[in-house]
Amino acid sequence: MGSFGIAGVDWQERINWDRLRKYRLESARARMKANGLGAMLCMYDENVRYITSTLTPGWNRLKPGLRYAMLCGDGAPVLFEQGDIGIQIERHSPWLPKENIRYSYAWIKGAAGPASQQQVKKFMNAIKEEMKRHGVAGEKLGVDFVDINMLRAFEDEGIVWDDGMSAMMEARAIKNQDEQECMRIVGAIGDAAHYETMKFLKPGVTENQVTAHIMHFLYNIPGIEDVEDVIVSSGPNTWPNWRNFSDRIIKPGDIVFMDLAALTWNGYKSCYYRTYCVGKKPTQEMKDYYATALGWLYDSIDAVKAGTTTREIAMKWPSAKEAWGYEEEDQAAANLWGHGLGLAQYDPPVISRIWSLDHPIEIKPGMVFALETQHGKNLEFGVRIEEMLIVHEDKTEIISSFPVEEITFVDM
Repeated sequence: MGSFGIAGVDWQERINWDRLRKYRLESARARMKANGLGAMLCMYDENVRYITSTLTPGWNRLKPGLRYAMLCGDGAPVLFEQGDIGIQIERHSPWLPKENIRYSYAWIKGAAGPASQQQVKKFMNAIKEEMKRHGVAGEKLGVDFVDINMLRAFEDEGIVWDDGMSAMMEARAIKNQDEQECMRIVGAIGDAAHYETMKFLKPGVTENQVTAHIMHFLYNIPGIEDVEDVIVSSGPNTWPNWRNFSDRIIKPGDIVFMDLAALTWNGYKSCYYRTYCVGKKPTQEMKDYYATALGWLYDSIDAVKAGTTTREIAMKWPSAKEAWGYEEEDQAAANLWGHGLGLAQYDPPVISRIWSLDHPIEIKPGMVFALETQHGKNLEFGVRIEEMLIVHEDKTEIISSFPVEEITFVDM
């Protein structure tokens, strides 16, 4: 079990960050080679983080191409940082060779207009130079992102490219002991955030006030880099679950659920729902809906073990037709759901009746994922609950610990 210490100390090992960095880098390299790739170009934040252990600032996220990284053959990763920020990378990230820290050639998804072609030309020349320098020129280049400018340039430059995201997904799917400890800490922070939610909730506050309070609470915790979303829904907003928050005033007797989607501690992310009833005890009807969702959740958790598949887990859930009368599973997307957690909120495996029944994925030791279920009465109330877990050879470890056996009643 984890120590839950979030600071570095000399008297207890805790997370071995050097071991974590080396594990991620070599996992990516191994999957690159296994997929027949001589090099990989990573433009998504989580993949750049995985191979370089450098931080993408908040303003830079979701803008592929402002910064990117390459992994070529047996060489150290090469980071193309935005502008002169690389000077700070040299200072803060000594595991990257200084000669492998460059500046990027960006066209900002085409916002550079006619200059985009000029920038992409420089971008491609730099890629070719790195592949040549590392002895993999002419080999297949894996990429995790392409746009129309890149597609044309790959053809013009004669670069043979292929899917690199699958290789990175394969690497990211299996967490080593240090990543698992990171996720335990994420779970412990999530427990604290739900306890804080329970203390703050009362009739008269609004959904967005709860979101703001929990955001403030989380950003005061050392190591928190980002909080992508704190979903707070109440009353009729809970079913169908619109996965959002508003300025709706919470009334006595309202069902409220909160989802940490996702607090990010040292890069590692949560997804963690709990359901509350505020000011009045939940009705028997609410309890019955909750009991159904809880049964679906723990039936699926009981199916998790190393060597089984996502099909066996998804089979524990009813069809969309059985549960809500929907004609297609896609209409109930994410209602009964599982997804990997790590540097991204969607690492493998992703579990759903939409695809898992016909395209099963093996569950392996070291996988970390969330399972979540929900149920509700249309435009009246809904419940949603979620557990985060780590798969081991001989057991499944649940790392979310806030009470889940029943709706959490918050008295006035």
